[in-house]
Amino acid sequence: MNNWFQFDRRILQQINFILILQLLPLFAISSYLVYEINESLFNKQMVYYGISAGVFFLAFLIPWRKYQWLIPLAYWVNLILLLSVEFFGKTILGAKRWIEIPGLGITIQPSEFIKITVLLMLAYIISRNPPHKDGYGWRMFIKLSIYILIPFILIAKEPDLGTGLVLLLSGFGVLFIIGIQARIWVTLLLVVGLSAPLLYTHGLKPYQKQRIANFIGKPSYHVQQSMIAIGSGGMNGQNREDATQTQLKFLPVSSTDFIFSYLGERLGFVGMITTIGLYIALILHLLFISMNNAKDYFVRVVSAGIAFLFFIYMTVNILMTIGLAPVVGLPLPMFSHGGTSFIIFSFLFGILENLLAFRFYFMYNSDSKITMMKKNL
Repeated sequence: MNNWFQFDRRILQQINFILILQLLPLFAISSYLVYEINESLFNKQMVYYGISAGVFFLAFLIPWRKYQWLIPLAYWVNLILLLSVEFFGKTILGAKRWIEIPGLGITIQPSEFIKITVLLMLAYIISRNPPHKDGYGWRMFIKLSIYILIPFILIAKEPDLGTGLVLLLSGFGVLFIIGIQARIWVTLLLVVGLSAPLLYTHGLKPYQKQRIANFIGKPSYHVQQSMIAIGSGGMNGQNREDATQTQLKFLPVSSTDFIFSYLGERLGFVGMITTIGLYIALILHLLFISMNNAKDYFVRVVSAGIAFLFFIYMTVNILMTIGLAPVVGLPLPMFSHGGTSFIIFSFLFGILENLLAFRFYFMYNSDSKITMMKKNL
């Protein structure tokens, strides 16, 4: 019995509890704001928290290292689901992004799950062919890029350019951390820069061009109300009754895409800076985990991938609310009201904690465990 306790304790010692604790202040602030906006939404948020906790433990219990063959299977199944959206997808508000499960009336959005499978697929490939000291060359870079670009193209066609760009930037961000030869990045930047006018003219849809035009010119109604809400908050924010932008419904979608605006109106500059500081601390911690596990490419890729996802979502959402970025449907990660973001990130954190806790293969191997126990006798 004592040997079993020692074995379990050794696993627990590898779990990064600080990472989990860093999320709690974000949950607390988010819940407080959502409760003030709408109590029924707050009740739903509590349900999302419960589901996300279950998803986290499910992801934590899956032996990802032992059953690595599941990763390519999951990637290609997810890719097939993305492709099937083109033929069997359900259109909502002019966008075809969802698949309805027959008989259940439930819809799923494959583009959300592809963030998980792309990161795992990159980790799977990189762990089997680690980069040389000077980084990957063109051949490996192109191979890895294909696994990022295929889902990006399928998502952008839905159309969901915002989610597609998040996947694209986070995927290539991971490759930057892992190591790609500098000449490849220089060439890539030149190609993208020179082709930018062509991509704008023929690659963007009219409504996407309009968003860019609104960003460059006069801000849209949403952004105007958002900036008024943030500006009215001052240094320390206003009382709930005085937060008229949200309470009188001038600020649209205040609990989701523009929750940062209500944060500014209610808690002021201090509240905004505190929340941004919490995000920065979390992102730096994730990058530290990635750099501190230089030889464990599963941990390194997943940790860096989550860091880039948080950074991109946070940056775009905040800049959007203050008029410094076009309006896109990207929530503040694990902060905006809604279940999808919480569930996806909870699953990713569960995977990361599993990879950290079971970083030694013997922890998956019952024979090794028995051998270890015999040696202790």
